Amino acid sequence: MPETATLPQGLVAAVRPLDPGAPWIPAWRALGADAAIRNPFYEAGYALAARDAFGAGVRLLIVADRPPEAPGARFRAAWPFRVSWRRWGLPLPLLIGWTHGYCPFGAPLLDGGDPMGALAALLAAPRALGLPPRLLLPNAPADGLLPQILAARGTARAAYWPHVRGLLDLTAHPPAARAAYLGHLSGQRRRKLRRDHGRLNASGAVAFEMLDAPAELDRALTEHVALEAAGWKGRAGTGLGQRPAEVAFLRTALADLGADGRVRIARLRRAGRTLASLILPVTGSEAWVLKIAHDETEPEAAPGIQLVHRLTEAVVSGKWVIERIDSCAPPGFALGSLFWTERRTIAHLLVAAERDPLFTVVRALERAREHVARMRLTSRSGRSAPAAPAPASRPDP
Repeated sequence: MPETATLPQGLVAAVRPLDPGAPWIPAWRALGADAAIRNPFYEAGYALAARDAFGAGVRLLIVADRPPEAPGARFRAAWPFRVSWRRWGLPLPLLIGWTHGYCPFGAPLLDGGDPMGALAALLAAPRALGLPPRLLLPNAPADGLLPQILAARGTARAAYWPHVRGLLDLTAHPPAARAAYLGHLSGQRRRKLRRDHGRLNASGAVAFEMLDAPAELDRALTEHVALEAAGWKGRAGTGLGQRPAEVAFLRTALADLGADGRVRIARLRRAGRTLASLILPVTGSEAWVLKIAHDETEPEAAPGIQLVHRLTEAVVSGKWVIERIDSCAPPGFALGSLFWTERRTIAHLLVAAERDPLFTVVRALERAREHVARMRLTSRSGRSAPAAPAPASRPDP
């Protein structure tokens, strides 16, 4: 399999390992900052930070105006992926977008100046490189620009495990009306928020903080890890404190993002003690909920809900100048949708890179796989399964 190939329009396709010392990392960073669909989890700094913890077998599919190592190379598209050889128990390989527990969005990075051309080149790249001609994009946007471009191209595709997640989106709200954004809350909900606020402040005044200084971020992450370790995840042995590789990844990612002012940690504090903490990568005017933790010793005060409420108030009042926050919530997790009225539809998208005579077969196989997985989830939970977890972080056998 070649690692570099020529595409039409003078473009070049390449496959490269996730190498932090590669000379093309600045070009990857530049593409991420100018991508038509911003995705902090596929941008260079975050992806390279996740490499050691989650990146076994992951490579980067690149479309550029020249070989990536050439001076002045400009990336047109980038997509981290693994090859799955027998996803359906048959020798029908496909490329699966990189996903893991800290990567809740799977849109590829496409040149903001020509997203349609960039996607066309990205879909032409697998065949030129001798890779399988079909792609699975986990946790991809099922509405908006990406599916619109796919539809305009007539690209064969299918969606699996669709679900919606809470989204705060002020772009459709005139500035003068934003102060009334939370007006949809019922009187009962408002009374409960006031009661919980009183409970939380009964032992001392609670402060809402937004941190962005690198040194503050590092200390706040340490407290975030400790807060999670003190809860049920710590008792179950699944907290961050029991996964040092993940803590190291988050520390590296926050250092990289924090150096450019592209991350915030929102938290509630009382007398030097963190009651709730929320990690928010930032891309331009949009933020993403990466991780939330809260003090479980005061459940009646609901500190996690209080934190999201205070964060929402800060955004709609203009204290934090941001237009959108994606809750990145898994199916059935309603914390973001409690306050945020907009929704983002997410699905796993199966896409034919180019004309694929077997696509009808693989589309049916993936639908059968989804059906079986839903039946298993239903039998375990006793109720219908709304959606599945993202594909495993390691390749299929």
